[in-house]
Amino acid sequence: MSTEKPTRRITAPAIRKRKGGEPIVALTSYHAHTAAIVDRHADVILVGDSLGMVMHGMDSTVGVPLDLMIMHGKAVMRGTRRALVVVDMPFGTYEESPEVAFRNAARIMKETGAGAVKLEGGRRMAETIRFLVERGIPVMAHIGLTPQSVNTLGGFRTQGRDPRTWPLFEEDARSVAEAGAFAVVLEGMVEPLAARITEQIDIPTIGIGASARCDGQILVLEDMLGLNPHPPKFVKVYGRLLEEIENAVQAYAADVKSRAFPTENEVYR
Repeated sequence: MSTEKPTRRITAPAIRKRKGGEPIVALTSYHAHTAAIVDRHADVILVGDSLGMVMHGMDSTVGVPLDLMIMHGKAVMRGTRRALVVVDMPFGTYEESPEVAFRNAARIMKETGAGAVKLEGGRRMAETIRFLVERGIPVMAHIGLTPQSVNTLGGFRTQGRDPRTWPLFEEDARSVAEAGAFAVVLEGMVEPLAARITEQIDIPTIGIGASARCDGQILVLEDMLGLNPHPPKFVKVYGRLLEEIENAVQAYAADVKSRAFPTENEVYR
């Protein structure tokens, strides 16, 4: 009989309690094998709708369907045992009404086994966040630069450059916190504003292109690993996988052309 204790997953309430404590480590992942690696080091794994751009070559996240998010959510759950897995709700699956949002969020939770969902929007989504949380669905909020709104924002632009707009973002943050979100992503936000919001609300802030004073950080895994030839300016690149993959594929192609690959006897001996 094994005496090894089963690994317990981190929960949304546990992340909520990290406010002001040890910084929260978060990364995206879209498939089982990378999720298994990230799981050993991250507190939160986000199955982000950024997969539309990173994996499927889309120009933005707007065209990502719910079924695609669920498929990748299942893959990430298969590869993980420890981290809290959060699945993005894609554009068009939650904005219409709290009831529609609950129907789609419940489907994500039931079919993937994930521990929470994430949706974009501040004050305008507070009612929906409250509706979901009251019905048992943990919600991570997302304000600042919200990629699903790229068409109305006019592109991927840093938010809060004009201090006169800061009260709007601060109100967004207060609204999602009061509605019951367990954490909020602050994306593409000027550092002083992100720092102010982190001090003002009682739930963890997770920055991406925001302040080092946030309660944690999240990056797109492929950006951090150097797989994106044009990563955002704020990303610290920790690997050079694009170059390594290019070199490996080039070496493989050279071996095949010179017939330096395993024979049947070598493979099946």
